[in-house]
Amino acid sequence: MIELSTPKIGTHGRVALVTGAARGIGLGIAAWLISEGWQVVLTDLDRARGSKVAKVLGENAWFIAMDVADESQVALGVAEVLGRFGRLDALVCNAAVADPHNITLESLDLAYWNRVLAVNLGGPMLLAKHCAPYLRAHNGAIVNLASTRAAQSEPDTEAYAASKGGLLALTHALAISLGPEIRVNAVSPGWIDARDPSVRRAEPLTDTDHAQHPAGRVGTVEDVAAMVAWLLSKNAGFVTGQEFVVDGGMTKKMIYTE
Repeated sequence: MIELSTPKIGTHGRVALVTGAARGIGLGIAAWLISEGWQVVLTDLDRARGSKVAKVLGENAWFIAMDVADESQVALGVAEVLGRFGRLDALVCNAAVADPHNITLESLDLAYWNRVLAVNLGGPMLLAKHCAPYLRAHNGAIVNLASTRAAQSEPDTEAYAASKGGLLALTHALAISLGPEIRVNAVSPGWIDARDPSVRRAEPLTDTDHAQHPAGRVGTVEDVAAMVAWLLSKNAGFVTGQEFVVDGGMTKKMIYTE
């Protein structure tokens, strides 16, 4: 169920569904799209946080609690969006299970492995499946959030790296299957400061933090959001089946510190 005020049926303007949008990169993408005139439906597992974030973003933001790995929830969520807005123009698949504590291979159990792949890879597949008919009607676009770890993993991130590598393959396949009406691309962030804006302002990164990056530049959520917004725009009308790396020049230059 949509958590906040109900928009008018058939309201004008482009509509985007952004998963995992209650924090970090997903929140940045939602805010950027709203600033460009989109109406954005945010999804997240955290109902309380998602509702609060949507309220802060204003009248062009709505929230649906959704587990993207549950097909029944995906189907109901997409139906709710269509029932309320009457259209869907863009899908941004950002929801993911990360490896925040770098689980070692010896500690990696099959249940965790299956959950990571279900959310990070199965989720975008289910969302594409249920959104495609409506995106096709408006020559829409899909952007999947992958990761530079798909090409060069950090230690002890097997599940996450495998899921994001699979997501890149899925992106290429969907671009062929859904083209030419629907464009499908991936954005792979590298070293991004994905903290909430208020935290980033209160505790800015230090020179030491930047020195850990091979090119001395740490990205922000806005760097990724701007790329996603461009891929959803008419300016990228000839772009599909591609991966765009947003890593400040760090590809194949990853360094590790204690």
